[in-house]
Amino acid sequence: MGAHGIEAKGARLTSLLIGEVLAIDVGGLTSALSLPQQEKIKTVLLSHHHFDHTRDLITLGANVASWQGQIEVYALQHTLDLVFPCLLDGKMYVNFLEYPDKEKPCLSLKAIEPYRKAIIGGYEVLPLPVKHSVPTLGYQVTSPEGKSLFYTSDTGPGVSACWEYISPQLLIIEVAGPNKLENRLKVVGHLSASLLKQELVQFKDLKGYLPRTIAIHMALSYENEIREEVAQVAEELEADISLGYEDMKVTL
Repeated sequence: MGAHGIEAKGARLTSLLIGEVLAIDVGGLTSALSLPQQEKIKTVLLSHHHFDHTRDLITLGANVASWQGQIEVYALQHTLDLVFPCLLDGKMYVNFLEYPDKEKPCLSLKAIEPYRKAIIGGYEVLPLPVKHSVPTLGYQVTSPEGKSLFYTSDTGPGVSACWEYISPQLLIIEVAGPNKLENRLKVVGHLSASLLKQELVQFKDLKGYLPRTIAIHMALSYENEIREEVAQVAEELEADISLGYEDMKVTL
């Protein structure tokens, strides 16, 4: 639903939707979906607390209130401890953890632990720590039919530490900026195309294959440059690697 790290016309903040019922990160969720589509969502997984991944919790809560529903929001306890006082405690807007009433609030926050599989929203979810500037989880999500993807969220070099735990058919990873900004990206916990290549080479060395890979969280002003550099990596690795885009649909 959102494939960028910045918002402008035609570009939304990061958000994914799986099988109509499970959202991962909600930076650009409510502006991407109709109310009937939002009403089908039962669960949200948050990767970390940064605003571009959590912003639409407020608008989602307001919409959920209109049909008197409830959505479960899973994340690290660290993430929940920051999201509540910054977005949801009632100082900026309604406290959706108590509204419309404390017995059945619009949003219900639930802590999740790394490395522990859980059935969430009808899917098997494996949360894994990834390298970023703040505590962050990537998620492997597996359907009852055995179809799986791994979403890294924001990550810098070292996401390869996750590879031994996963075997996805689809990898959704980030490439936040161009190769010329590689040193800066490393400092703030992000990837360039050349850094992505290093992580993918380690995946193939360990697993013997490369999943289809979609890169998101691009800086809009550098998108054309990132696209060219990612295409070069795809050619060098003889792999299916491309940039994601808003409203992109992928079937496994």
